[in-house]
Amino acid sequence: MTTLSEYIAQNEERDGLRFSWNVWPTSQLEATRMVVPVASLFTPLKERPDLPPVQYEPVLCSRATCRAVLNPLCQVDYRAKMWACNFCYQRNQQGPQIPMIYLYVVDTCMEEEELQALKESLQMSLSLLPPTALVGLITFGRMVQVHELSCEGISKSYVFKGTKDLSSNQLQEMLGLTKPSASQGRGTQNAQQPLSNRFLQPVQKIDMYLTDLLWELQYDPWPVTQGKRPLRSVGVAMSLAVGLLECTFPNLGARIMTFISGPATQGPGMVVGDELKNPIRSWHDLENYNAKFMKKATKHYDALAHRASTNGHIMDIYACALDQTGLLEMRSCTNYTGGYMVMADSFNTSLFKQTLQKVFTKDIEGWFNMAFNATLEVKTSREIKILGAIGLCVSLHAKGPSVSDNVIGTGGTYQWKICGLDPTTTLALYFEVANKHNNPKPQGSRGAIQFVTQYQHSSGQRCIRVTTTARNWADPQTQNIRAAFDQEAATILIARLAVYRAEVEKGPDVLQWLDRQLIRLCQKFGDYHKDDPNSYRLSETFSLYPQFMFHLRRSPLLQVFNNSPDETSYYRHHFKRQDVAQALIMIQPVLYAYSFTGPPEPVLLDSSSILPDRILLMDTFFMILIYNGKEVAQWRKKGYQEMPEYEFFKHLLQAPVNDAQNLMRTRFPMPRYVDTEHGGSQARVLLSKVNPSQTHNNMYTRGQDSGAHILTDDVSLQGFMDHLKKVAVSSTT
Repeated sequence: MTTLSEYIAQNEERDGLRFSWNVWPTSQLEATRMVVPVASLFTPLKERPDLPPVQYEPVLCSRATCRAVLNPLCQVDYRAKMWACNFCYQRNQQGPQIPMIYLYVVDTCMEEEELQALKESLQMSLSLLPPTALVGLITFGRMVQVHELSCEGISKSYVFKGTKDLSSNQLQEMLGLTKPSASQGRGTQNAQQPLSNRFLQPVQKIDMYLTDLLWELQYDPWPVTQGKRPLRSVGVAMSLAVGLLECTFPNLGARIMTFISGPATQGPGMVVGDELKNPIRSWHDLENYNAKFMKKATKHYDALAHRASTNGHIMDIYACALDQTGLLEMRSCTNYTGGYMVMADSFNTSLFKQTLQKVFTKDIEGWFNMAFNATLEVKTSREIKILGAIGLCVSLHAKGPSVSDNVIGTGGTYQWKICGLDPTTTLALYFEVANKHNNPKPQGSRGAIQFVTQYQHSSGQRCIRVTTTARNWADPQTQNIRAAFDQEAATILIARLAVYRAEVEKGPDVLQWLDRQLIRLCQKFGDYHKDDPNSYRLSETFSLYPQFMFHLRRSPLLQVFNNSPDETSYYRHHFKRQDVAQALIMIQPVLYAYSFTGPPEPVLLDSSSILPDRILLMDTFFMILIYNGKEVAQWRKKGYQEMPEYEFFKHLLQAPVNDAQNLMRTRFPMPRYVDTEHGGSQARVLLSKVNPSQTHNNMYTRGQDSGAHILTDDVSLQGFMDHLKKVAVSSTT
């Protein structure tokens, strides 16, 4: 008989689906009593090698009253690229294959070494693109230049002020662009005009010219006075990029890849002034409403994100700088369009270089692991209504009987636009049981949900992927709904809701809401005697959930202390796009131990795991950290690993390094790599993540000599659980 964990794994592998509850409450009243909402985590492009897709959409007759599908009985003229419909005899033109479109937006206000490293990475990315891909280039500093790529032998660009924004129509008129045909705007295969223009050309046509143009890029020529920042027109550059694609390739998949080395300091979207004595906003400034540029900048980037998402265009941001660059204000550009947000210290680091290379990873058939201009439609049984979605998407405002009047996240619709998709992009979808309590469901009946994802494949073809699933309605007489709880999926679904609320509410309010949710769940599904904490028990399907909540409360997803606003935006962005396995690592990092006593093994994320003769490997998703215990560090300093008789010690030191490299090879974005030891400056990262079960003033450490003692006043997991049990069993709560 299949166990619950096997059943969950099979469904995730087959459908890319995880539900918080694998049987559903039979009424709206029962659903409210369950605390954790009925919800799912859905990965639209879950890889299924056993399902070879038909890599094109039906080719339809262009006559509006016919619309028959191209079939073997049609006559095809391959020379003229025409085909005749065998029903209405309409002659139809075979449209061109839709190419991928990449528009590079490059900051030139950076040191020569940085700019050189970025040029090399851009050249690398160009070499990975298919010959038919369309490429464009916009550079910016104090002014913004839109480069014309169709001219030969001479560089030509249109220069715009970095202080003035332009509408799409104004840009179209100034660049002399023709309005796209209706068929081209719809992205059909019957486009009559060639899919290129002077500013976006096929790689195979302008490869050498664009290479020379990139190598000729120099530091922004405008002088920078001492004590001031360079004038950087990020907002206008991104606006021109959105406008260029908006007026040339609406509703066709495209990527705007923006590379910045500092914050916007002038014009629309500026996040800080040019005076160095005035630092960029901090959390303290935000809490005290002292960030004078934030509201206006956020409004500017929100508007750009909505324009891009309406046209199916992805916006990526690659920010490499030692200080903040404004990711907080710009986060909607990536969050609304499904773009990538990458943050690093320098364009010359392996973190940035390898991350950019992984953007162009290919599948087993040689196509890029990316999809464009997708829509997701959710259909439900009449008893289930849609509350909303939380993820990298925007609403298509499609109303219907399946849409609930209540809203969670991006709600009020049963359709969403997801401009950028990859095999790990995961949406959280929340549902409401609308069935009335006095209308019980028949025994054995099921509630069904269908997910219809339409997208532009990287080959240029349109694809449709349909996933249909169903779950039983819980029968109170024969089924125990507790046994169907997926605590891992439920953790991520609640965490996404908490992160969503944290972006619009103050931190303590979110933590209080999270605590109330946990207490209610423990009261509902725990076994206990009133006012007796020692009697409290949770079943196996719930046993890890409180522990996950403990680590979620301490994670950088909700705790902003010691993180900048940009870092918090970066962490939250990736949490909202990853699947269950990766998102859990962000909440509760994984810890592996290496010692002489046996093979590597996972150990508790606890201070008791930090031993002097042990090496630890911690994976937080954003960082891979290797920690050498006190004795191991001393042996390494003495060089024992270089002596032939201690070869086993050399192998012990190398084992976590090899495992770390394997993890980094499969991770996107590339995590930071830290090698530290007992007493090292970076050891504090490990100490801040583990459960402080042993501290200088913790009652649970008395008489214990093993493990590390952490200097903190944070409550331990044991203390957290004791208090939770006390509150859950209290008759006055």
